[in-house]
Amino acid sequence: MNKHQVLEQVTTLWNTHIAFNQLLGFTITRMDPQESEIRFAWKDELMGNPVQEILHGGVIASVLDMVGGVVAAANIIENLPQLDESIIHEKLSRMSTIDLRTDFLRPGRGNEFIATARIIRKGSKVAVARMELHNEKGTHIAFGTGTYIVG
Repeated sequence: MNKHQVLEQVTTLWNTHIAFNQLLGFTITRMDPQESEIRFAWKDELMGNPVQEILHGGVIASVLDMVGGVVAAANIIENLPQLDESIIHEKLSRMSTIDLRTDFLRPGRGNEFIATARIIRKGSKVAVARMELHNEKGTHIAFGTGTYIVG
């Protein structure tokens, strides 16, 4: 199995077995060490302000954290010397968020939302990602910085 196949398997696993992501409607559409992406559609259950009909801030922070974790996980897989299933499982099971900062730029309006993440810095123990959330029109809604344990 090559790294691309491992990334596809992890994407499928996380899309089908993380109940929280399914509840919110998050779908990982790209898991890559350079950039990862999650998409989700508007639904009323995600509303944080019924007067303005905008996304709840917790949904925004959650998707930014998730997409940052996805790109961090892709980097873990990319840097493994061998693709042994037990090593992959061990490394990914120890990964977690250390710190998350979210900056809300505009109200979360739209029909579809796209969260992207890139690694800013990766060391042997910690990775830092920069995440952004846009709607289907390209309106920049929020950005964040996430720090993740990766080693």
